Amino acid sequence: MKAAVIVFPGSNCDRDVQVALRQSMGGDPVMVWHKEGGFPDVDLIVLPGGFSYGDYLRCGAMAAHSPALKEVVRRAAKGVPVLGICNGFQMLTETGLLPGALLRNGNLKFVCKDVHVKVETSQSLFTARYETGQALRIPVAHHDGNYYADAETLERLEDRGQIAFRYCAPDGRVTAEAPRPCSA
Repeated sequence: MKAAVIVFPGSNCDRDVQVALRQSMGGDPVMVWHKEGGFPDVDLIVLPGGFSYGDYLRCGAMAAHSPALKEVVRRAAKGVPVLGICNGFQMLTETGLLPGALLRNGNLKFVCKDVHVKVETSQSLFTARYETGQALRIPVAHHDGNYYADAETLERLEDRGQIAFRYCAPDGRVTAEAPRPCSA
């Protein structure tokens, strides 16, 4: 498997992703500078976290117009899987690869803590090693991590099996009271 990591001014997790991919794939991913409009064929594209272009506008908004992201959108349309982490996830919404938007956290503060999520599907490249219904404890760190989509969009994502995780209590129960990182 060959992967690419897209690097922006302000990325701060690109080297972490490079190391993780090297350890899991046994080879180095292609590191692609944001100004590059083309890069070798790959089986996976990762958009890392950080503060692309400083995030002075909406997070990921400027990055969405970079030559590399235009190529990512083109390849995603052909079926190449794309993983967006933190600021990379924000780029997914800004490019339209993921419907919806990321809003400021409900408490308007930066959140850095562990949360629990329930695996909603094990039928994707990114969740195949988990069991549906499994509760995971994961770290989060963000200021604009409150994903929003209207009811129709959420229903469409649900119907297509595109909801990977839901916030939950440590025992896996999904309730209105389950701690969410954007409100605590």
